[in-house]
Parts: sequence; C-alpha cells; structure tokens
Amino acid sequence: MPEHPDSLSQGARVRYYAGNLVLRGLIGATLAVPYRWRVPAMGWLVSRVVAPLAGLRRRVRDNLALVCPEMPVAEVNRLCRAVPDNAGRTLIELYSGAEFLRRAHAAPITGPGLAALEAARAEGRPVILMTGHFGNYDVARAGLIHRGHAMGALYRRMANPFFNEHYVRTISGIGTPMFEQGRRGMIEMVRHLKGGGIIAIVGDLHAHGGRALDFFGKPAVTSVVPAELALKHGAEMIPVYAVRKPDGLNFEIEMHAPIVHSDAETMTQAINDGLEELVRRHMDQWFWIHRRWKPWFDVGLQPGQD
Repeated sequence: MPEHPDSLSQGARVRYYAGNLVLRGLIGATLAVPYRWRVPAMGWLVSRVVAPLAGLRRRVRDNLALVCPEMPVAEVNRLCRAVPDNAGRTLIELYSGAEFLRRAHAAPITGPGLAALEAARAEGRPVILMTGHFGNYDVARAGLIHRGHAMGALYRRMANPFFNEHYVRTISGIGTPMFEQGRRGMIEMVRHLKGGGIIAIVGDLHAHGGRALDFFGKPAVTSVVPAELALKHGAEMIPVYAVRKPDGLNFEIEMHAPIVHSDAETMTQAINDGLEELVRRHMDQWFWIHRRWKPWFDVGLQPGQD
C-alpha cells in the first residue's frame, strides 16, 4: 500500500485525490443529517449509488456464486443491495464520533468470551481478540474499552493514502494504540502483547504468506500469525463480533468461547469456522465486497481479480 502520495504516479495521485474528495464530501454532507437518519441515508447512498459504480455489487455476486452457488437469485439480489448498505452504515458510524460511541457503549455483551477475558486480565495474561469485517467491527472494541479493557488494534493501511490519513485518525478516536500492519507495527504489537496487553485483530482478509484454510467450503488464504502469537506468549484467543440489530442502528456484542490452544492452523481454522457460522446467520452483515478467495500460488479460485 502506498504510504505517501509522493510515491504514486501522477495519474494515480489524481485518481486517489479525487476519490478522497468525493468520499470526504459524501461523509461531510451526511454528517449534517441527524444520526437516526444519517446512518440509513449513508447505507442507501453506498448501496444504490456507490456500489454499482465501483463494481461492489458484482464482487458480492461473484463471491456468492463461488461459495453459495445454490442460493436463489432473489436472495443474491437482496444481498447485492444489503451488503453495501451495511458497509455504508459502518463508514458513517465511524465518523460520527460521540453519537456512535454512545450506541457502542450501550451494546450488551453475550457469550462465554467475556468471562474468559476478565479471568485472563485478573491473572495478568495477554489476550488476542479476533474479529472480522462483520456488522460494525469497531463496536466491540469501543464497547470493551468503555468497560475498562484497554487494548491496541492492528489495522491495514488503506490503498488511498489521502483517505487513509483521516481514516486512521478517526478510528484512533475509539482507542489507542493502533498498530499498522507491517514490520514496525508488528514489533510494536508484540511488545504490547508481551507486556500482558490486549490486542484486537481483524483476521478475515486475504493474507499474503498465509495458509490455505477452509472458509465457506473453499480455500481462503488466511494469516496464522495471531494463533502463533497466542501460542508463543500464552495469550487467550477470543473471537468477538458486533451484530447489527434489526433496527439498523444498535448492536449486540457476541464473545465466543476462547480458542483451545493446539497448533496455529487448527486454531485459525476454528476462527474461520466460528465466523462462517455467524455469517450464515446474518448473511447481509459480512463484507462480501472483499476479495476473500483471491488466487495465491496454486490455491486461488478467482483468477484475474488481483
């Protein structure tokens, strides 16, 4: 990912700058609307305007054709609208500051993972919280920080360096430290973990150098580094997800049982399996707009989508 605009060609710099202006303008205009209407309005704009222009509907359709070929056409069409809608809601929520945080702080927490987190903290053991691009993945981080569980988070730099600058500033408002994916960020994150800290990792993206593990019945290249860190440093590994409620504005935080320590691939597969089960219950809340099944060596299933 380009770290600075100066590293881009002139054409790419113009494209990224223009794209950032459009997104900033869209976000700024939507922020003028009261929160109750702002969130669904941004969802509608991304679903009905941005998604068709950016090819997001096609991405959703292609992913579903790959892993859910039996899905009825009507349901595919619904998800082609609903998935970008959730992505749009997530984007404007992150930029809504205190109004969003009030909702995140009020989100109830269910599941055995909370007790496991509290037990680990009482014993001074490190914790790795695993999540995915589901619902609004920053709700869980905000909710747990509000309850006294300070944590760091690993993030992946945006391709657009102009947008990345204010995006990172925005998500840092939920809590710090933030560790950028890469060598320096990894060193800082490991240091934080070794000190008995909590880190949050979004683990459902295609990861160069990862392992071909199963997700929705197809091989998906997945990083096993979080599991390796858990094994090396004796960290509890707990899946956590924020499920958007039917009203489209509020959430429930699900904290699953800790992943049993075994080997890195088995543990990571357990993460994939738990996320898949959750996604099957809420198909419209996972980010099907990502290239999750990209080709990597001889593993990939979607050639031509790099």
